[in-house]
Amino acid sequence: MQERILLTGGAGFIGSHVADATLAAGYGVAVVDNLHTGKRENVNPQAQFYHVDIRDAEAVERVFAAERPVAVCHHAALADVRASLRDPAGYAQVNVIGTLNLLEVARRHGVRKFLFASTGGAVYGEPAELPATEACAIRPLDPYGASKAACEHFIDTYRHNYGLDYAILRYGNVYGPRQDPFGEAGVVAIFAGAMLANRPVTINGDGLQLRDFVYVEEIARANVLALAAGGSGTYNLGTGVPADIVTVFRELARLTDYVQPEQHGPAKAGEVRATYLDATRARRALGWTSQVSLSEGLARTVEYFRNGVNRAIVTLSGSAP
Repeated sequence: MQERILLTGGAGFIGSHVADATLAAGYGVAVVDNLHTGKRENVNPQAQFYHVDIRDAEAVERVFAAERPVAVCHHAALADVRASLRDPAGYAQVNVIGTLNLLEVARRHGVRKFLFASTGGAVYGEPAELPATEACAIRPLDPYGASKAACEHFIDTYRHNYGLDYAILRYGNVYGPRQDPFGEAGVVAIFAGAMLANRPVTINGDGLQLRDFVYVEEIARANVLALAAGGSGTYNLGTGVPADIVTVFRELARLTDYVQPEQHGPAKAGEVRATYLDATRARRALGWTSQVSLSEGLARTVEYFRNGVNRAIVTLSGSAP
């Protein structure tokens, strides 16, 4: 009998890639998403879709009863640092209470494993060492990071008290196809979308902030490996190779033939200066290492967005560009 996975946030950027990867690995997948930021068209047609908010405990219970999953892969969340500063209570409701709803239902239904999408940037704040290891102190600097850290602690209590195994996956700066270039998205999607449309691009501050950019399909592969691994653990998922924002700008400009000048705006208040991750534990325990270089991942991402721009032009004009 095919094992089934309940995947929250499966209509979103990262979650939809995780759905594709778990389906390809032979799992049955049920996607739960309230479509707040996710898109229905992102959901793999082989997955069963439920338009459900994880804050609705009764609706979540009904999905578990219908699907009987062996594991939960939890990606549904609010995930914008600056928005969390404006609405910390809202972030606590979605990220913390929503996660607790899932944990409680998972416990009652005998779920075997709980995968949690955390953040390797926001939970560490300004890391005490670089690259950051899982032994670094958790020092979030914003309500988003604090909500993810709180969820990590709650998840561990369910292992201690109820035997629910888990994998906490602390992601680097994930980028790639399906990321929204028009909203509060990652810098790669924002820059690529603007450059392909020949719109101005503004770099916050001096652009020398260091980040660990990891391609989204690599993250999806890590989720599949974590589902199969025994026991519980917390794992950084990153390349360990930092890149600054100016470098990303210039490589994307080259890939998109963008010729507008490099522009800088004010630095964002509270922004972490440098963060990148040591993924040694993921390599040893899960057999995972990042295999897609930044240059290759950026090229794939630009190609995806270029095709999207071309499709939009065809739709609007009725002819190919």
